[in-house]
Amino acid sequence: MSFSSEVKEELSKLSNLANKDAVKWEFIGYLTTNHITQEQNKIKFSTENEYNINRFSKLLNNLNCTNYEIKITGKNFSIIVPAVEIKEISHIDEKLILNENEIMQKAFIRGAFLGSGSMTNPKNSYHLEILFANLKVAEISLKILENYNINLKTITKNQSYGIYAKDGEEISKFLAFIGANNAVLKFEEIRVYRDIRNNVNRKVNCETANLNRTVNSAVKQIEAIKLLEKSGKLAELSEGIQEIAKLRIFHPEASLAELGAMLAKPIGKSGVNHRLKTIEKLAMNIKE
Repeated sequence: MSFSSEVKEELSKLSNLANKDAVKWEFIGYLTTNHITQEQNKIKFSTENEYNINRFSKLLNNLNCTNYEIKITGKNFSIIVPAVEIKEISHIDEKLILNENEIMQKAFIRGAFLGSGSMTNPKNSYHLEILFANLKVAEISLKILENYNINLKTITKNQSYGIYAKDGEEISKFLAFIGANNAVLKFEEIRVYRDIRNNVNRKVNCETANLNRTVNSAVKQIEAIKLLEKSGKLAELSEGIQEIAKLRIFHPEASLAELGAMLAKPIGKSGVNHRLKTIEKLAMNIKE
């Protein structure tokens, strides 16, 4: 089962149908989505998610609308209800919903998500979206969420208008807002794991890059030292430079700081670097 389906299963089983006003607004949330079509004098809601159909029928029953039909065609579920049955409760008033209390606004957004919302598996990426039948409802939904500091953006997709989020923090707040508490816990667990994994990967990549730089530098330094040895110039250099040259030959993997600590009279990283640069410069002169 996809993460999106798990969220919808949890929402469909919420025991909060005693509040008739909340039931009405959740139902209206469904009706605003792009999964609703009108055929003659009938309203049809279609989905591949059985939990959506179960929840939709529960809402209808709670609104005393029992004259409906459920059809199953392959993996597709449809529920058809005469338009006259829901005429009095299907209208969305922008001012009314924006002035409603938190319970009603949550119900409306929850219904919209159940109706046409989707989420990618957070183990792979963060993406949540809800598609509506028109731009006005998408903008109303955006305003509601903004009032609770949940920041989504609008999107136009396949002649539908929607809202979406790609930020893990916003998606987590959204799930909490619509009442998917178990999904929030699972989502946050995955977020923490991803953050740790990404941090480890960044550290490994950084260490690998540093190691590569150390190895590449050591190769150049050893080539320079051998060239000075072959030309007899190394023996003419100071004891300090000769000592660092021998250490580099025997410890090609060591960092500058590590080489400095190995000297009879330890010196810092910059001192080691200066000696090795002197060796490289002299070797370059010989090549030229």
